[in-house]
Amino acid sequence: MSQTKDSLQRFMFEDKNIRGELVQLKQSFTEVLQTKHYPQCVQVLLGELLAASSLLTATLKFEGDITVQIQGDGPLSFAAVSGDHLQQLRGTARYEEELVEDLSFTELVGKAHIVITISPTKGERYQGIVAIDPRGLAQSLEAYFAQSEQLPTRIWLYTLLGKDSSHCGGQLLQVLPGESEQSSEQLEDLSQLANTLRAEELFGLSNQDALYRLYHQEEVQLYEPLDVSFKCTCSSQRCENALHSMDIKELLAVCSETGAVVMHCDFCSKEYRFNAEDIELLFNKTTTENNPQIH
Repeated sequence: MSQTKDSLQRFMFEDKNIRGELVQLKQSFTEVLQTKHYPQCVQVLLGELLAASSLLTATLKFEGDITVQIQGDGPLSFAAVSGDHLQQLRGTARYEEELVEDLSFTELVGKAHIVITISPTKGERYQGIVAIDPRGLAQSLEAYFAQSEQLPTRIWLYTLLGKDSSHCGGQLLQVLPGESEQSSEQLEDLSQLANTLRAEELFGLSNQDALYRLYHQEEVQLYEPLDVSFKCTCSSQRCENALHSMDIKELLAVCSETGAVVMHCDFCSKEYRFNAEDIELLFNKTTTENNPQIH
C-alpha cells in the first residue's frame, strides 16, 4: 500500500549505533511545482532538494529552520528549499528562459556549490558551504555531513514525475556520535540494502512497508512519524517591512508611473500590490508609532 500523506519516518537500528530517516512527499511537491512552470530537469532537482531539506530539518534538536541553496554558473543559477522544525517546506528556482528540458545534473548547475544555513529561533545562525559533487545532490550532502558534523552519512534521493501526480522522497542513514570502526562497517552493510530501493518501488509502499522491505532482518525501532507540508512564510507585513526600508518618494513615483508597487513571492508566486494611498498610510503609521503623542 502506498503512502497516503506526506510523512517522514525516523528510525533506529537497536543493535547498531546508526539512525535513519525515510520521507515521501506528494502533495508538498505538487504545490511547489504549481507555483511556476518548471522545466522537467528543474522539477527533478526541486524534488531532490525538498526531500533533502526534510531529512535535514528532522535532525534539528531545536526550533528553527534550514535552507539548502544551490548557486552556480549553469543554466540554473539558483535553487533553494527551506524547511523548519515543524516540517513545513517551501522551494523555488531561477533559471534561463531557454533552458533545455533534459539537462543532466552537472549540465544544469554548472560549477556550483551548496550553501546550508541553519537558523535557530533563538541563537546564532550557522552556515556551511560545500562544493557540488558531480555525481549528484545526495553525494554533495554526504560531503557536507563529513565536513561539518564529521559523521559518516549516506543519503538517497528519489524523484518520480507523472502527468497526474509527482513524488519525491529520500532516505538518510547516519552513524551516531561516538562512532567505532564497527559502526562504519555496519553503515556500509546497511547501505548495500538501501541501494536496492528504487523510486517506483518506494512510492508504491508506505514508509513502514518500505523499511520492512529493506531491513526486515534487522531490529528496527520506529519513532512517531512526522507530517510534512508546504507552507510559504510570505505575508503583507513582511512586504511592508521591506517597503519601509525604501525611500517614500521613489515608491510614490513608481505608483504614479504604474499605478502600484507590486511585489512577488518567489516561493509561492503570490502577488502583493501597494498603491499610493497604501504607501502613505504605511509611512504615516510608522511615524505615529515612533512619535506617540503624550496627553
